[in-house]
Amino acid sequence: MYDIIVVGGGPAGLTAAVYALRGGRTVLVVEKNSFGGQIAFSPKVENIPGTIQISGAEFADKLVEQVVNLGADLELEKVTAIEKTADGFTVRTEEGSAFEGKAVVLALGVKHRMLGLPGEEELVGNGISFCAVCDGAFYTGQHAAMIGGGNSALQEALLLSEVCSKVTIVQNLADFTGEKKLADALAEKDNVEVFFSTLVDEYLTEDGQLKGLRLKNDVTGEKFDIAVDGAFLAVGLQPENDDFAAFAKLNAWGYFDSAEDCLTDTEGLFVAGDCRSKRIRQVTTAAADGAIAAMAACHYLDGIN
Repeated sequence: MYDIIVVGGGPAGLTAAVYALRGGRTVLVVEKNSFGGQIAFSPKVENIPGTIQISGAEFADKLVEQVVNLGADLELEKVTAIEKTADGFTVRTEEGSAFEGKAVVLALGVKHRMLGLPGEEELVGNGISFCAVCDGAFYTGQHAAMIGGGNSALQEALLLSEVCSKVTIVQNLADFTGEKKLADALAEKDNVEVFFSTLVDEYLTEDGQLKGLRLKNDVTGEKFDIAVDGAFLAVGLQPENDDFAAFAKLNAWGYFDSAEDCLTDTEGLFVAGDCRSKRIRQVTTAAADGAIAAMAACHYLDGIN
């Protein structure tokens, strides 16, 4: 039996593991996709204190290396349920494993939000992507669309502008919500065009492959088509906490309704990172949550309130 099981291998979960291990606890980290979380797909990270610039992948690798060197066990499996037991918790996975732990930290992160248009799910991998770092090279010399106007969308659009012949940004608001520095950098690109106050009304396909977008001006109602070779979605994120709602209350948006102490209504269960209700979701706030949740778990195991 582990002292602490951390579910989720992003910055929050890995930081929780670091603090728990430094507190002398045995730790298992279970991650369903790839260790590092969403930040691993960021081409350039410039908001980590003490680090001028680093790629998200390198940052993630350093976190994983730190956790492994401290003695954590890692498992790449999808957790589907937890059960309260007399000694703590049983954490069950889709692959059939059952891990025992005295305390659990849920650092589940979030997933990419989609537009909810007909045929969208089928187009993922057939013209719709989420990560320019991963898939941008497939559109070298081609026309790609970026849907969204926040920091992630602008960063990814800049990356695409280096390899694509043309990048079209579709933003549903009248302006970008991302940083001015990024918007200014895009404004200097000759191969970038922007449609503000514009929605994607329909995906245009041919033989199951994305071939264009039907756009709608949100002010005039005018609809028009553009031909694209691919589209990248950066329209926000959503939590996947429903499987654990019996143990940790959710708010109206599906996030764990936990304050900055990272506590839940279930003794021995803690939450951390983007899956928690909070105003700011950044790598630094995720790491802070991980530290707080791990220390709270250690205090719980020591019988300290």
